[in-house]
Amino acid sequence: MTPSFMKLPKFRNTQWVRFVGGEGIVRSYTPESGTWTYLIEMALGLEPDFGRMGAETMILLSEEDLRTT
Repeated sequence: MTPSFMKLPKFRNTQWVRFVGGEGIVRSYTPESGTWTYLIEMALGLEPDFGRMGAETMILLSEEDLRTT
């Protein structure tokens, strides 16, 4: 068995990133299949008349899908 080395993550927690369809903040990241997968909290839109119940959308994206802002 040969050891494999994985590169360091490109993005860090609380860093703003862009992706096709929006932008958001990195909340966590984990290694997966030789790359990094990031949990992104999308930016909040305008507050609706009925208020907010919690966080908006969270999305999992691979490192290749993200860009710095």
